[in-house]
Amino acid sequence: MSIIVQKFGGTSVGTSERIVAAAKRAVVAKRAGHQVVMVVSARGKKTDELVSLAAEMSSTPPAREMDMLLSTGEQESVALVSMAIHELGEKAVSMTGAQIGIITDSTFTKARIKSISTEFIQEHLDAGKIVVACGFQGIDGEGNITTLGRGGSDTTATALAAALNATECEIYTDVDGVFTTDPRYCPEARQVQQISYDEMLELASVGAGVMHSRSIEFAKKFDVPLRVRPSMSDGTGTLIASQGEDNPRVASGLAVVKDEARVTLSELPDRPGVMSSIFSCMAAHKIPIDMVVQNVASEGVAEVSFTVPAGDLAETLTAAEEAIRQLEAGRVHSGTNVAKVSVVGNGMRTHSGVAAQMFQTLADIGANIEMITTSEIKISALINRSSADDALGRIHSAFRLGEQQPNPPAIGVRQRAEQSHEASAHDERLRAVVGKLANMEDIVVSEVLLDEKQARLTIHNLPDRPGTCAELFTAVAEGDVMVDMIVQNVSHNGAAEVSFTIPRQDLERCLLLVREVLSSWDNAELSYAENIAKLTAVGVGLRTHTGVGERMFRALAEEQINIQMINTSEIRMSAVVEASNGERGLKALLRTFGIES
Repeated sequence: MSIIVQKFGGTSVGTSERIVAAAKRAVVAKRAGHQVVMVVSARGKKTDELVSLAAEMSSTPPAREMDMLLSTGEQESVALVSMAIHELGEKAVSMTGAQIGIITDSTFTKARIKSISTEFIQEHLDAGKIVVACGFQGIDGEGNITTLGRGGSDTTATALAAALNATECEIYTDVDGVFTTDPRYCPEARQVQQISYDEMLELASVGAGVMHSRSIEFAKKFDVPLRVRPSMSDGTGTLIASQGEDNPRVASGLAVVKDEARVTLSELPDRPGVMSSIFSCMAAHKIPIDMVVQNVASEGVAEVSFTVPAGDLAETLTAAEEAIRQLEAGRVHSGTNVAKVSVVGNGMRTHSGVAAQMFQTLADIGANIEMITTSEIKISALINRSSADDALGRIHSAFRLGEQQPNPPAIGVRQRAEQSHEASAHDERLRAVVGKLANMEDIVVSEVLLDEKQARLTIHNLPDRPGTCAELFTAVAEGDVMVDMIVQNVSHNGAAEVSFTIPRQDLERCLLLVREVLSSWDNAELSYAENIAKLTAVGVGLRTHTGVGERMFRALAEEQINIQMINTSEIRMSAVVEASNGERGLKALLRTFGIES
């Protein structure tokens, strides 16, 4: 018999009427022939109420006692839901995190799941009961109650679905599903019928708040279909699965993050180990780094910039100063009036000109670009915060995301078959890695890739004004050159620097295109490398697991491999090194992440 996991958030069980409505959904699913597990959050504002009560007792309540207190909210909810199910004529049993068998580490208030025992849940399901489980909580090895932090109930539901091999995990929310962007700020936003795990992970990392990225990580690791559904209506919602739309758009969604802060470490020595030292300091302080940009060094001096949540800026600056002291060189700068706008879509893999279209749209509203970073399916630009809302609507229109039908031409049969084969091989490797995990939330780097078929171009002394990148990448797109990595670091003295990588076979054509554009810019200079090596760590949760970058850069430092460029996303972390160091770097990273070549 198939198992369905249904998760209900706080607003979905906020009143007695809504509790009954949630119970009816579970009863309908059971009577349709499924075994049903409900995962329920604390009702409405219950958690806020408990936090306020704790603040009245202490300005710094112990983390262990906070977990003890906050866990009571879910216990109230599951008991009430179980009562409602009984009244509807079905059997139900409520269970705490400990009774379920969710074992976590002892990091109170933000614990990570180590294992789940499904024996007791399965016994109740086989006895014909609906299991109503507390979300957000577990128990550590010493019997202490722990909570899972932000998005904890989503994480509980997805983890249980994975452990029970559920047919589907339904996430009931107060929205109709996943939209192309936030409909509160863009009325033209369209509900997406189906989206891939990778696209959803990238959107979650750039501020799309429908689901927390940890739960999507679980879903991707264990191939759990997630369906985001409205709790107040009978809509089918959005399916999050291994594949997105059959005919992918160039872009499937976009998001803006306004609570970002930028940190730049300049005047760094251009030598192996520098990035390792910096990321070791960040990892030690548990800093959740987002955009990471390192451009090609100039005259023996390197520079790296990254963004962090604004609330973590002070701690980040402390860590950055520690790194500067260790290196005995460098300076720290920061900026706060910034926002990150990102476009995400699987179609970027096969369509050129996406960057040009995005940058031109930003230029049209007078938004200057401070930083750029990319992945295979995402382009992010850091702009002034005052332009963020306008940028959201304009980019949404530019990519025609409000339209119901996909806008790019269909991919050829051979190309589709090649992509399907690559996706299948990737899934097999991912499952092999996951099968070796001792703990369900361990860092997962499923692949380490070496690309030795690219060239790198760098344009120095670009005019630091709106439209510069649009002109540059429009010229490249008109030559039908596919751009991979794009890196722009913070400008200095009115001059910017942009590097990007392309297929080596397109280098000569791209050089002609770029030189023609540069002829109209005084002082702009072009340099390039015909042979580079790009090393990429691929997986899930690379941003939420703060130690991935530190491990990657330490491994390269130990091999005395200098890093020329860095660029990151939720699912990829890439570094460009000299071509002669590619194979050696690959072997070092395979050893570091325990992956067989």
